[in-house]
Amino acid sequence: MKQKLGRTFDFIVIGGGSAGYTAAAEAVKLGMRTALIEGAKELGGLCILRGCMPSKTLIASANRFRAVRSAGDFGIKVVGRPRFQTPKVVARKRRLVEIFAKAHREEIASEGFALIRGRACFLDPHTVRVTSPGGATLQTFTAKSFLVAAGSYIPEPEIPGLAKIGYLTSDDVLDHQTLPASVIVLGDGPVGLEAAHYYAAIGSRVTMVSKHGQVLNSADRDVAEALAQALSNAGVQIIYHAKIESAAKAPRGQKTVKLRIRGRAKSIYADEVVFALGRNPCVEALGLEAAGVELDGDSHIVANEQQRTRCRHIFAAGDVCGPFEILHLAVQQGRIAARNAARQQGLLRGRCESMDYRMKLSALFTEPQVAVLGLTEKKAREDKIAIRVASHAFSDEGRARIEGKTEGFAKLICEAKSGKLLGAAIVGPSAAELIHEMVAVLRFGGDVETIAALPHYHPTLSEIWTFPAEALSERTPRRRRCR
Repeated sequence: MKQKLGRTFDFIVIGGGSAGYTAAAEAVKLGMRTALIEGAKELGGLCILRGCMPSKTLIASANRFRAVRSAGDFGIKVVGRPRFQTPKVVARKRRLVEIFAKAHREEIASEGFALIRGRACFLDPHTVRVTSPGGATLQTFTAKSFLVAAGSYIPEPEIPGLAKIGYLTSDDVLDHQTLPASVIVLGDGPVGLEAAHYYAAIGSRVTMVSKHGQVLNSADRDVAEALAQALSNAGVQIIYHAKIESAAKAPRGQKTVKLRIRGRAKSIYADEVVFALGRNPCVEALGLEAAGVELDGDSHIVANEQQRTRCRHIFAAGDVCGPFEILHLAVQQGRIAARNAARQQGLLRGRCESMDYRMKLSALFTEPQVAVLGLTEKKAREDKIAIRVASHAFSDEGRARIEGKTEGFAKLICEAKSGKLLGAAIVGPSAAELIHEMVAVLRFGGDVETIAALPHYHPTLSEIWTFPAEALSERTPRRRRCR
């Protein structure tokens, strides 16, 4: 039943995205009088409106188009040249987003917390003022505890000339109804890589600009190189070690981006430029200084593993605090924050809960897909953790050959002595789905012998996990395996 709107609450959530909504719903279940304040024009949050769902909808269409163009490899004749109808693709995306957003609105209406539409700003550690988009004060509210989950935004680029010539953000790509002959993608992270894959799949000539020596700079080099090679095979040119100096108009209606690569000047040209150099936390207008909430050097809210800020009754979750911009982690942070707030108010017993990032999971919906779980080989080497590693290529896997998707590999990382699973990575077909088998093994403390002993139906893509597991099990000294 919907709460009657008052001025005093047990728990106020600022931000109605995935982290904020989850926290508000959890708080109601725990008996807290709860309000959710959302100032955005639409309810739904980044994932539904401008992130996960719409971007993957476009990529699904691009992948179908790519499959049709390669139908001849499977003995199928396609009459005429297939065309990617961007307006129809965007229309389908909009229909699906509205379905997702409507379901989310219905969930919000049924959860039992008060929904306050407006922008929140702290006046002191226990009081917020809510204003309309036009700046008029609607009301002030007080609470025993708060959660800041205001999300993130795409900043204005600091590249000279780029704003003048025009560019596309990840938001713009979602509604872009023309098919550019050529695209420059600025950025080598997940957003940039998925944009590069999308445009290459629909037939654009793509150049990606990376300031690093590899794409996905925090990833293991073998993972990054496998993805980069696949993108290169699809026609994407990747320029590494590039500093972006400026942008300008070019002849014949094109745009140029001027780079400096290890001291050498280079200009690249395209019809469109995609700006994919990250997002900033939405903290500027929240009045966090009045609340005693500390920010780090990148303007993220400083929060501990219990999601508490320096002001102990104020919590943070999601993109405003990081450390990862990953939806399921934001959801988990929001739930933990609500439960710890309930403990603070004596409504829940037990010790405060903490985030455990050893189970970190991320996925990238390029072609091939990329998924990484737990400890990376790179991080283990840096921290001097004794590990053993084995991998197996999809080119040696039967089902992958049948599907015509042989790029990439699967890798397992285990404790050197015990064989206990510490991490996994996969670059290949359905990687975002296949990784979840390893999620279960890692969550319940399994080892490589456990993985090797699991039955896998033949022929399936999931069989690939048995090969690195068997390789590692043969070197595990604790016990012998039956074959």
